[in-house]
Amino acid sequence: MTKRDYYEILEITRDANEGEIKKAYRKMALRYHPDKNPGDHQSEEKFKEAAEAYEILNDSDKRQRYDRFGHAGVRGQGGGGYDMSMEDIFSNFGDIFGSAFGGFSGGFGNGSRRRRVNRGSNLRVRVKLSLEEIANGVNKKIKVNKYKKCEECSGSGAKGGSSYSTCSTCHGSGQVTRVTNTFLGQMQTASTCPACGGEGQVITSKCTSCNGDGIVRGEEVVSIDIPAGVAQDMQLSVSGKGNAGARGGINGDLIVVIEEAEHESLIRDGDNLIYNHFITYAEAALGATAYVPTLDGKAKLSIEAGTHSGKVLRLKGKGIPHLQQYGRGDLLVNISVWTPQSLSREERELLQQLDKSDNFKPNPSKSQRNIFNRMKEYFQ
Repeated sequence: MTKRDYYEILEITRDANEGEIKKAYRKMALRYHPDKNPGDHQSEEKFKEAAEAYEILNDSDKRQRYDRFGHAGVRGQGGGGYDMSMEDIFSNFGDIFGSAFGGFSGGFGNGSRRRRVNRGSNLRVRVKLSLEEIANGVNKKIKVNKYKKCEECSGSGAKGGSSYSTCSTCHGSGQVTRVTNTFLGQMQTASTCPACGGEGQVITSKCTSCNGDGIVRGEEVVSIDIPAGVAQDMQLSVSGKGNAGARGGINGDLIVVIEEAEHESLIRDGDNLIYNHFITYAEAALGATAYVPTLDGKAKLSIEAGTHSGKVLRLKGKGIPHLQQYGRGDLLVNISVWTPQSLSREERELLQQLDKSDNFKPNPSKSQRNIFNRMKEYFQ
């Protein structure tokens, strides 16, 4: 199913600033919040959709990639996008809703505060692709050194996986409330509990393998589906394949930066390819048939008699596929007449005889003369 435009989801213009994006998201989230629409699956999907749009557009780096490449620039593994759970949404964005729905960062319908969920950091890797891989799309398997969930404690950080107790400072809420007397009256503020770090629980016996963090260093082989038509320095996001979050938290993302390997004979120009093809004097004068390299093998090229050096011949559809669109670019073949670097005595005499013929004298066409005249005026 085709994903909707993120700006359309939040009902904002493409030049909306950070404040406008935040305001629009709050409006959409309040409209489709599950507490306000109990049992309405469509509203729940719109709630998640708005959170996904906000997660992209509120991040300047992700927004820039989205504006340039569309959903492909921020897609997750296999094109699945940011499949955010309700827990992800509340833990990441719950603070922007203020007091609506009883604090809104709580669970559905009860207004109680949901304990803080740790999020792992994003990782960034570079993947080098050949032009052939870019033209056809490719699946890459890469080994990533990262923080992974501790197998000994299943990521909980607790010895035996169950040694947790409710924080005595915040009584499990993850926050502490402070009341301050001012000349305007009492002022109440809430802050993250310093004892449990906002988690609402403390470990009574730490896991010895991860020292209570719930994560350890390790390697993971990540499979990445790269679509056809990507470009140099384009970034793809593989959701949930970054560093693991501490103590059962949410994984970060893996940011894949595309690096384009230089081709031995073809040069990329957007979605077009350029190839410089050399021909002899005889081929230029008499015409010839040539076979030039493409990303799919050799292509036949007809060179007309009387072809000049610098003429560009176009092979349609032999370039790079358009990203997220139908069709491909073209292969542009630049014709260059090869001038011999050394001549034998017989070759020199033959060329001197040919040079006496009027057919071998320069005779620029009217359009060429106009070009020469403009160049002359430019350099005067």
